[in-house]
Amino acid sequence: MLIDLNADLGEGGAFDRELLALVSSANISCGAHAGDHSTITNAVSLAAKHQVRIGAHPSYPDRENFGRSAMQLPTEVLRQHMLQQLRYLQDLAAEHCAELAHIKPHGALYNQLAQDRELSKAFVEIVQEFNPQLPVVGLAGGVFLTIAQKGGLTTISEVFADRRYHNDGSLLARSEAEAVIEDANEAIAQSLEVIRTGHIVSIEGHRIPVRADTLCVHGDSKIALSFAKNLHQCLQQEGVKIAACATKC
Repeated sequence: MLIDLNADLGEGGAFDRELLALVSSANISCGAHAGDHSTITNAVSLAAKHQVRIGAHPSYPDRENFGRSAMQLPTEVLRQHMLQQLRYLQDLAAEHCAELAHIKPHGALYNQLAQDRELSKAFVEIVQEFNPQLPVVGLAGGVFLTIAQKGGLTTISEVFADRRYHNDGSLLARSEAEAVIEDANEAIAQSLEVIRTGHIVSIEGHRIPVRADTLCVHGDSKIALSFAKNLHQCLQQEGVKIAACATKC
């Protein structure tokens, strides 16, 4: 068994250094939703040092809401914001003798892409313009991954260790009380179930199929580090190898 373990970093969280010693991939903020030049540069530098795969984590320009509020931007405006963010992180990575290895949209943009075909088509065209060789990360079973595959992009299917799901494979909105799994044991059990069986139990109580190329642990909570350590240890004990997802995903 093998899983790519990823975290969203460079956002100004307290545990970037420690998390980068545990994960195999890092989705690093491009500055539009959180973090600053110092925290982002530090995350890139540490990722390169630990040989952790560096991914761009572009967002709607929405620092006030941490990029978690849905927006409806004109296609050209979205294009300009995304290309600016992607080029910024690409240049930072190059300064540390590293390269971008994937793109994972952040927050509301990520969730909208999972359900919106037209937005997905626009985003795929942006990636094709920037670098069509870069894999994109998206919600397992979401529309975005289907559109990206049709557009010739390599896709990486993501499952969240600490989030709850609906029957249709969508995430519970963060505004819902049970959206985030706060019990570490429950989140670890969910992670192992996904890896072992390719299924997850929805909030409605049904076992639904999901493909997990990569498993996300959030880096912006108070228990982020302790949870990541426990998950990392448990995966190793269960014989699950943690390694960056190959380009064949």
